[in-house]
Amino acid sequence: MISTTTVSDLYITFGLIGVFLAGMIAVLYATNRKSDSFSDYAVGGRSYGPWFIAMCYTNSWWPGATFTAFFALSVGGALGFYGMVYATLGVTAMYLMANRAWTWGKRFNLTTQPDLLGMRFNSPVVKRIASIIGIISVFPWVVMGIQALATLFQFASFGRWGVTTCLLVGVAVILIRQYWTVSMGMRGLIMTDMYQGLIAYVLCAALCIFLMFGAQASFSNLSQLPASMLVIPGGTGSTYGPMYMFSLIFTGVIGSMCWPMSFQRIYTASGVRSVKKGTLLTILLVGGFYGILMLFAAAISQAPNVAAHPQHGWFLSLFDIGGPWLLAVAIMIVLAASIGHVDGCVQVCGTQFANDLATWNTPRSDREKTILAKAGMVVFIAAASLLAYLTFDYARLQLLAQISYQGIIQLAVPLFFGVFSRRGNKQGAIAGMLVGIVIAIVLTTIYPDDIPGLGSLTSGIVGLIFNAGIFVACAVAIKPSAEEVRRVDELFAMAAPQRHPAGVAPAMS
Repeated sequence: MISTTTVSDLYITFGLIGVFLAGMIAVLYATNRKSDSFSDYAVGGRSYGPWFIAMCYTNSWWPGATFTAFFALSVGGALGFYGMVYATLGVTAMYLMANRAWTWGKRFNLTTQPDLLGMRFNSPVVKRIASIIGIISVFPWVVMGIQALATLFQFASFGRWGVTTCLLVGVAVILIRQYWTVSMGMRGLIMTDMYQGLIAYVLCAALCIFLMFGAQASFSNLSQLPASMLVIPGGTGSTYGPMYMFSLIFTGVIGSMCWPMSFQRIYTASGVRSVKKGTLLTILLVGGFYGILMLFAAAISQAPNVAAHPQHGWFLSLFDIGGPWLLAVAIMIVLAASIGHVDGCVQVCGTQFANDLATWNTPRSDREKTILAKAGMVVFIAAASLLAYLTFDYARLQLLAQISYQGIIQLAVPLFFGVFSRRGNKQGAIAGMLVGIVIAIVLTTIYPDDIPGLGSLTSGIVGLIFNAGIFVACAVAIKPSAEEVRRVDELFAMAAPQRHPAGVAPAMS
């Protein structure tokens, strides 16, 4: 941890944090607008263009933990770059799903990902199971986001604040931000995601490129990395089996649209074209930012302070290069990424609790849903804060993220089959998800990282295999009724791309 005896250094770090928060609040004040309905509150009136969709998606994808847990991966070797591969490939799922997901969302006033699954399979049980899996899987990311906030306040105070104080301050910042989330819903989230994203991803990428033209994190350092850093997990000299990298990348790709906060971004778009254009911009932002950050991590990896404390490498390296001013910028960047991601996770979990779970036996009014969403957010933050404290010094923090993926990918079977195929039924979706998540949880408890006996496959992949097998078996064994076939055909027909005869221009709306 960095220490200082100069009070002015504290003014620099906390001053820049204050400037950032003031800018965020100014954006919220300038764009504040009362929601007319729960749907308006949950998806922002389905009114946003490509750049807003892209930045909002990116903010939901790369949290503050990217600068701690994932930065440490690239300091240690080539494994950190796997995130760039699965992120860019996974985002294409949003492009492919755009037409049906957005059209169905608009037509049936869907506000959450489980809403779509429940509608597609005509089953409230499918909706509730999917919502529970989503909330459980998002939870570790909120924990890591809070830990990232605590870490940045440790550095901002130059080690003068203890872990408990830093966690409390981090949670306080989130709760202050939650006031606006509760008040404005998705609109406030999207507007601040643009502001936060410009700092967390665009400024960060530009800064890393600039620093790599310097001496300490020079591009030339990449040609002098030790051979041990170039070992791919599963390759010669690795302790992992041959299926480990496949498991990580495949899990990331299919899990990309299973995250409820990412999928919900589709509903916020003004149309299918906005989703598709936003997807192309997202690939640039998601892949470009992460690749540049990981290159910087590798370039600075041999610095003594960074090598000794890889999870704090982002802060230590920038302080070593530019002193308290550059450290303050590093802190502001992580704060922008953390607060946006945590807020997005909490917002979507509160929305799902109110929309998908609290309506289990009793229909709820928009006002009741809003109140329940607020209560759910408070409980979610409190539980995540406690776990963040208990696991603050966990050596392999990225395992929390990997474990969460084992659960969330169990939604991939009903989601991808449901959107891309007319096959399948609610029985298969329910049984498949339940068996898949149970297998994933049990195996993850025994093998939190990989399963050596299966070539280092991860537990989620095993659960997914059983999940898909059950789904397909039920689709074959249980024949749908004529009414169900007609209902599904109508769903796909309404979302079919509009084709116009040659020479005939489509009518303008």
